Amino acid sequence: QVQLVESGGGLVQAGGSLRLSCAASGPTFSTYAMAWFRQAPGKEREFVALISRTGGITNYADSVKGRFTISRDNAKNTVYLQMNRLKPEDTAVYYCAARGGIVLLTIAHEYGYWGQGTQVTVSS
Repeated sequence: QVQLVESGGGLVQAGGSLRLSCAASGPTFSTYAMAWFRQAPGKEREFVALISRTGGITNYADSVKGRFTISRDNAKNTVYLQMNRLKPEDTAVYYCAARGGIVLLTIAHEYGYWGQGTQVTVSS
């Protein structure tokens, strides 16, 4: 079992940057594929990015491709989301999620472990 805690959210102007972190507890972090999802008010939770257990494979939603970068440090039990050139439509609560196994999926209900979320607000 793994527990996840996100940090790094905040208020930023359009065009700015933020880096989100997700710290995981437990000795088995490297056995989980990790992902970031986001949920804006009145909308469903949507996939943002994922990274494989070793970090060798990443995948992004089209809406963030080229602006966001997901990475992980297994020695620190942490996954990151570097967000550049932020837009007002990026405003949402951002959640990190963990999934055991080797299959990489972009569907929220396939992830068994979730953090509490961190608010990102981008002003125009």
